[in-house]
Amino acid sequence: MAEIRFEKNRMRAAAYDGMKEAGECVVEVGNGCWTIIHTGVDKAYGGQGIAGKLVQCVADEARREGLKVVPSCSYAKAWFEKHEEYRDLLRD
Repeated sequence: MAEIRFEKNRMRAAAYDGMKEAGECVVEVGNGCWTIIHTGVDKAYGGQGIAGKLVQCVADEARREGLKVVPSCSYAKAWFEKHEEYRDLLRD
């Protein structure tokens, strides 16, 4: 199972399998919110739910920091549609 962690210095959530990077969810900062611009997982790690965990990691960090989120990438948009408990984070 991949380890998911938020890397504030790189503004992303990343998934690691040991030292190998398995995926990332990249954020741009601006206008008082975070915009998720890319979520991707290495094909070798597909089907394990890693992409969802990456978006959730970004959402949890945004909540801790009191920020709103704009899901710009298609995966993040779909994830927020499926997770009502995180919709309060969406910027109007």
